Amino acid sequence: MSLLSPWYQLGYVIPHLYTDLDAYQFYRVAPEGMMLVTTGLDLKDYTLAAVEAELPVLWRRFDLLAKKRVDRISLSGVPIAAALGRQKMQEILAEGSARTGLPCDTDLEAHIATLQHLGASRIALATRWPATVNAALTRYLAEAGIEVLACRSRARTLDQNKHSSAADDHALALELGGQALRDAPDAQALLMPGGLWFAIHAVPPLEAEHGRPVLLNILSTTWAALHAAGKRMLHRPDSRWGKVLASL
Repeated sequence: MSLLSPWYQLGYVIPHLYTDLDAYQFYRVAPEGMMLVTTGLDLKDYTLAAVEAELPVLWRRFDLLAKKRVDRISLSGVPIAAALGRQKMQEILAEGSARTGLPCDTDLEAHIATLQHLGASRIALATRWPATVNAALTRYLAEAGIEVLACRSRARTLDQNKHSSAADDHALALELGGQALRDAPDAQALLMPGGLWFAIHAVPPLEAEHGRPVLLNILSTTWAALHAAGKRMLHRPDSRWGKVLASL
């Protein structure tokens, strides 16, 4: 494995037509030599109808990433998986794997795998989504044996989340994450999903104050890829980004 080229390529289908905070946060937490290969959908909102409208495009994106010879494909967008439900989402991932010959994942399944690895079945939840999305997410997690003890949310539309300020989002992560953990003293972890949420710098202070792991999309998906890589892992991630990556 040469240091002159990436030793691992993670294919990432994001719900939007552009890549910004996904890549920015990934390259903060991923180890040297790990590369993110992105392509996108054009999700209009968080409804099931909007998600289903993008499914034909999803298969073309999976095919594109397979041609790029990535090591793994992950579908970003927790609301996508939550809207579809766990059974349908797992069927899509299985079909994607059969179609491409590659392991296929999604942020939400990566969150579940990470929580199981950490032994956390009772969690606090903080989001920037409306109640309908939070309820669907809670049901999805319950199917995996994970109970949401408390949820704090600042409901926003998809368009509002796309145009939010990174500085404001960092402050919101500290606010909502701290509130959720205080509301649920028995929670074993905090989940703050959302690929558009600039929350990576909120993880260390939240963990330092509350002593529990904090999961973000980019942390769990990177953890799942590196965990699957096993002995192929040429470099380890920086543990300063929190308990999730430090657990590898």
